Amino acid sequence: MPEQGRDAADAQREHWQRTYTDHPGMYGDAPSAAAVHAAAVFCVAGAKDVLELGAGHGRDALYFAGCGFTVRATDFSPAALRQLTDRAEELGLGSSVSVMVHDVRRPLPLPDGSVDAVFAHMLMCMALSTPEIHQLVGEVRRVLRPGGTFVYTVRHTGDAHYGAGTAHGDDIFEHGGFAVHFFDRSLVDALAEGWELREVHAFEEGDLPRRLWRITQTLPGGAGSGAPDRERGAARREGDGAFVDQTSGDMDSSGRGPRRRVT
Repeated sequence: MPEQGRDAADAQREHWQRTYTDHPGMYGDAPSAAAVHAAAVFCVAGAKDVLELGAGHGRDALYFAGCGFTVRATDFSPAALRQLTDRAEELGLGSSVSVMVHDVRRPLPLPDGSVDAVFAHMLMCMALSTPEIHQLVGEVRRVLRPGGTFVYTVRHTGDAHYGAGTAHGDDIFEHGGFAVHFFDRSLVDALAEGWELREVHAFEEGDLPRRLWRITQTLPGGAGSGAPDRERGAARREGDGAFVDQTSGDMDSSGRGPRRRVT
């Protein structure tokens, strides 16, 4: 990564640490719509353990744990992960959640083929260079078991903030102190090479609103391979809309509350 880009990424780490310290639980307790969708997909695929990248203070990791999954949550902010573990203990979920302070620019500290599913909500579109993003997806592939599922969300080049603020190159723009790598469709497709691309779903989130894609892709092999119809059904049951491949337009319609997995 160019030195300017690495400096920007390191500055973002410090910025997020300060933000979580100054604003504990800043995103609230309710899970993201993307996590609700992912939990349904993981359940249909028969996943038992989930790795979350960029878990923050844990609203989605705790939702996964409440659904019955064993969760490993990573983030580069120790302050955020302390909030996550404290909240997990309050909810009686401490035995289902483990945390690791980790910078995704480094290899994941997990063995090959050690998890069933990976989730990352707006982690991939942080101040990471394109080569670093490819490296990270390679690490996700390494730690997933055959047939494992990867669900991630990213802001894309149709977002209102694309091209605004300070340009850091490589489609990374900093606005309001937060740097974002805006994805185009060619990057999504490149990251899916060697995977089975199940879904590219456009949705909006927040007040701007932010415009995002939710991508679902699976590794070949295993019981989850070749089963897109079951995953489509899971999406519909969660109220997330139809299983689609699109690059713009529709709002994610999920407004339903947390749905607990029956075990």
